[in-house]
Amino acid sequence: MAFPDEHWRRFGPLAAGALFGAAWWIWVDAVVCNSTTVPFLHYVPGIFAALAAMMFNAVHRDELLDYSPYDDGAGCRSRTWLFLAYVIAFASLAGAAGLLIKDASPPSTSSWPGAAGVFQCAFIIGSGLLYWLSRSSESSPSYY
Repeated sequence: MAFPDEHWRRFGPLAAGALFGAAWWIWVDAVVCNSTTVPFLHYVPGIFAALAAMMFNAVHRDELLDYSPYDDGAGCRSRTWLFLAYVIAFASLAGAAGLLIKDASPPSTSSWPGAAGVFQCAFIIGSGLLYWLSRSSESSPSYY
């Protein structure tokens, strides 16, 4: 079956880019349509989610699969970097959820910036992971 090999590698980056663009589109909509000024603190989770998505893609999948007892620790460094990227990604998602809870409290006028921040972080993290999974591997056509 040729679908996963050909189409996944061809359309995966396209879908990841569309998801990333949709994330920022949702955030810009929330900022522009809000009646009050959105504080800079609301921007931070999206910025860190984008940083985490870039960190995901700095590690190639072949670096995670290759293991040799005689190497210089490149696999361990790659796994540590990827773990740090996951921590940053999910911390940004938790921060966005915390801001949504703060925005939903009674003194606030609108909770749309908080909800848009959660959508933005989830879409950015999803796009980073989708792009990381759809990149082709030089040694094998597998997706792991």
